[in-house]
Amino acid sequence: MDSGFSWSTNYNHPTPWIQEFPPLSLPDMLAASVAKRGDAAMLDFMGRRFGYEEVARGVARVAKGLQARGIGKGTRVGLFLPNVPHYVAAYYGALAAGATVVNFSPLYTAAELEAQVEDSGTDILFTMSATALLPTALKVLDGSSLKQLIVGSVAGGLPGAKSLLYRMLHRKEVSALPDDPRVTRFSALVANDGKPDPVTIDPVQDVALIQYTGGTTGTPKGAMLTHQNLTANARQVNSIDPDHAADDRILGVLPFFHVFANTCVLNRTVLNGGMIAMLPRFDAKQALQTISRTKATALPGVPTMYQALLDHPDLAKTDFSSLRVCISGGAPMPAELREKFVAATGAALVEGYGLTESSGVVSTNPYDGPVKAGTIGQPLPATRLRLVDKEDPMQDAPAGEPGELVVKGPQIMRGYWNRADADKDSFTDDGWLRTGDVAAIDEDGYVRIVDRLKDMIAVGGFKVYPSVIEGHLYAHPAVKEAIVLGVPDAYRGEVPKAFVTLEEGFNLSGEALAAWLNPRLGKHERVSAVEVRLNLPKTMIGKLDRKALRAEEAASA
Repeated sequence: MDSGFSWSTNYNHPTPWIQEFPPLSLPDMLAASVAKRGDAAMLDFMGRRFGYEEVARGVARVAKGLQARGIGKGTRVGLFLPNVPHYVAAYYGALAAGATVVNFSPLYTAAELEAQVEDSGTDILFTMSATALLPTALKVLDGSSLKQLIVGSVAGGLPGAKSLLYRMLHRKEVSALPDDPRVTRFSALVANDGKPDPVTIDPVQDVALIQYTGGTTGTPKGAMLTHQNLTANARQVNSIDPDHAADDRILGVLPFFHVFANTCVLNRTVLNGGMIAMLPRFDAKQALQTISRTKATALPGVPTMYQALLDHPDLAKTDFSSLRVCISGGAPMPAELREKFVAATGAALVEGYGLTESSGVVSTNPYDGPVKAGTIGQPLPATRLRLVDKEDPMQDAPAGEPGELVVKGPQIMRGYWNRADADKDSFTDDGWLRTGDVAAIDEDGYVRIVDRLKDMIAVGGFKVYPSVIEGHLYAHPAVKEAIVLGVPDAYRGEVPKAFVTLEEGFNLSGEALAAWLNPRLGKHERVSAVEVRLNLPKTMIGKLDRKALRAEEAASA
C-alpha cells in the first residue's frame, strides 16, 4: 500500500506527480546538452569559463586516456577531488569510457581512503597535486591494491594571471610528483586525439556511481547508483523548478563528491544546459563575490552555509537580484534562519530531503507555492512514499500516527556494493527503501520528519556516526565507557559531544581527552566537548542507555 495520500490530485509542484522518465545514460545526457548549448558556458572556475563543447572535448580525451590504460566496462575509477574542472572531466570521462565512478571525500584520512579503495576495488584514482591530497593518495597507492594515480594541477584550471599568482604564492601548498610509473599527470592522460572507443551502456542496469554512506553502524557501504537513477533524479529535480528554462547559473560550492551536489549542482545543471559557478571549497566571502560576479540564479546548500553568508560583513553589499531559489538539505533548516535569509536576499529558500541511496533527492517544498516550515515538502514526481510501523516494516503505521518513511521511485539505488546482507536490512520484502527516519504526512501531503531510528548525527550536511568516535575513545587507556550524542549547534545544526567514564586510577579532564581525540577524527567528526562522568545511564540489562542520556541532555539544555 502507499501512504493513503493522493499526490496525483493534491500536488503543489508545477508538474504532474505521475510521470515516467525514459532510460537515459549520463554520457547521452551530456551529449544532448552539448548539441543544444555548444559554446555556451558550462563551468566558471574562479573567473575562467569553459564552454560545453570545450568540456566535451576534455571528457572525450579523459575517456580515451583511460581506455588506453585498460579502464573500461566493469572497472572502478576513483575521484579524490575538490570542486575543480578536473572533477567534471574525470567524472563524465570515466562514464564515457564505460567505467563506474567512486566518489571519495577530500577530507578522508589515508586509512579511510584505503579502506574504501579496497572495498570498491578501485583501479585508478584522480587527485590533485595539493599537499592536502597528494601525500594521502600516494600512501594509499603504496598500501592498497590501487594501480594508478592521475594527478592534476589547480593552477591549470585558473585564468592566466591567477594561475601565475597561484604558482608563485602557493608553492608550499603543492606537492612534487614522484618519479613513479604508476603516477601520471592529468595533462599526459589527456594528450590524445579525443576519439575513445564507443561503449554500449544499459542505463537501467549499469552502475554509474558507487557512493559511500555509513548506515546505522557507521561501517561505510557503497550505494550502487545506476545511470538511470542519476539522470532520473536530475530530471525530477529539474521538473519542479517552474523557471528551469530560464538562464540557469548555479553556485557550485557544495562538494561534488557529496550526492546532494552530484544531483542538484552537477547533473541537474548539465541536463538543463546551465552554468556551474564552481568554487573549490566554501568560503563565505568568495561565495558572496561569486554570486554578484556571475549573477547566480540558484544556490543549493546546507543550513550552516546560509548562516555563514548571513553572518558575513559583505552580505549588505552583495547583489542578490539574480538569485531566484535556494535549496537546503543535509540537515533540518531552522525556521528563523530561513526567514532571515529570505528577508536578506529576496530569494526563495525551500527545504528538501534525500539520501545517498535515493541519488540525492526524495522531496522538497515547492519553489513557487505553499512552503511549510519544518517540513520536507512533497515528493518529487514518480516518487512514492509510505509510512510503515516502526517495529514491523511490513505493516503500515497505525492511522494518524508517525511511522518509518519508506520510498520507491526511479532514483532509488540498485543496492549496496557487495553487501547483500545490508540490502535485506535496507529494503522491505516488497522493495521499499527504508530511510530510518520517522515521519508524519499532513492533510496537504507535506511530510515532516519527527524522529530518527538511526543514531547518526547531521553536522552541517555531513553524516557522523557515534560508533566511529566511540571506537577512537575506547582506544584511550583511560576511557572505560563512552557515548557520543548529537547536541544542538546554532551554526552546524548538530555537533558531536562525548560522555565518558574513566578506568580506576585515571584522573583526566574532558578538555585533555578532547585534545587527544579530535586530531584523530575528520574535521566534521570532531567533538564539541568531552564530559567526564562518574556514571553513565544504563538499561535494565546493563547496556549503556543512549536514549536516557539524550533525554538528560535535552532537559539540561
